[in-house]
Amino acid sequence: MLGDTAIAIHPEDPRYHHLHGKFAIHPFNGRKIPIVCDPIAVMEFGTGAVKITPAHDPSDFEVGKRHNLELINIFTDDGKINANGAPEFSGMPRFEARVAIIEALRRKGLYRGDKNNEMILNMCSRSNDVVEHLIKPQWYVNCKDMGKQALDAVTDEENMKMYILPKQYTAEWKRWLENIRDWCISRQIWWGHRIPAWYVTLDDDELKEFGSYKDHWVVARNEQEAQEEASRIFGGQIFQLSQDPDVLDTWFSSGLFPLSVLGWPDDAEDLKAFYPTSVLETGHDILFFWVARMVMFGIKLGGDVPFRKVYLHPLIRDAHGRKMSKSLGNVIDPLDVINGITIEGLQKKLEEKMKKRDLDLNKLKVAKEEQKKEFPNGIPECGTVVFVLLWFHIQLSLIK
Repeated sequence: MLGDTAIAIHPEDPRYHHLHGKFAIHPFNGRKIPIVCDPIAVMEFGTGAVKITPAHDPSDFEVGKRHNLELINIFTDDGKINANGAPEFSGMPRFEARVAIIEALRRKGLYRGDKNNEMILNMCSRSNDVVEHLIKPQWYVNCKDMGKQALDAVTDEENMKMYILPKQYTAEWKRWLENIRDWCISRQIWWGHRIPAWYVTLDDDELKEFGSYKDHWVVARNEQEAQEEASRIFGGQIFQLSQDPDVLDTWFSSGLFPLSVLGWPDDAEDLKAFYPTSVLETGHDILFFWVARMVMFGIKLGGDVPFRKVYLHPLIRDAHGRKMSKSLGNVIDPLDVINGITIEGLQKKLEEKMKKRDLDLNKLKVAKEEQKKEFPNGIPECGTVVFVLLWFHIQLSLIK
């Protein structure tokens, strides 16, 4: 609530026609909040009016873009209310602040009751904590021209450079690349290739906070090149360099794979001899995330598509449609299907994975329970002939 910058009502809701173009006043920080007409508001749900928090909700962010709303981040990186929220809640942990806000509304005589509603919460896969969306400065790649080139490489019949097999995935290729957006390539995690960008802080800068000036960034291969570039741009001024702590999206790094393994960016003999290659074989689920990025980079940096054919295999899933996962205990060795295996044998394999540190103790327990539930008597011997017949329809996108 502290980050709300608008209230949305449906443009056809007769209850609120008199509020079109009006404003409300935020009860805690006094901000003037516009009342906007937007179809995100559902007339039949609740009051039909919905608060908009563009800095902390993806759907609200889109509403904010449509109506040019202010983005106000109210959280610190450790989940406390910052100075943008309201003075009386500043420094409070987020869940404590929620309770305090309700109590404050009661004191002001503004509380109108509560009602339970089902909702979807994003949870961290490691900590099971509630994820809060935050607006952060990021690095982007403009994909408009590269995306068009990658699209044409597959769909331009007169100048086709690459084929996708099975052919039905050409439609998927078109769907992604015809609607491509700028690609956010920076990540706030500890593992990955460091962003090769340095921020220049000048001695006479009025604002000393990291990233305060957009034109104080230099991009270079290493710190020495960054020093040289900063010296060229800022002349004889005294400055300090600080590398961006963010890392590259893993798909950015892997998107360079066809080039980097052959010696790019150097003019290597392997690059001349083996680029482009003939065939890429991979899963259909990463057609856009990996294949399209490799093709875009290949055309942009290598002058051609990185391969002539892309062969996509289906995904093996369990009986419930879930992807194979060691932590779920639903990974099946094809040899165990052919030869058969007892439940004790399956569990022993899990224990061996834990010894190799492929599984931690908690995931081992979950995986064992899953195996007992799905294969209480182990897996009976199917034989090679039956196994081959079961796998016959490989043109399907999923195999259970």
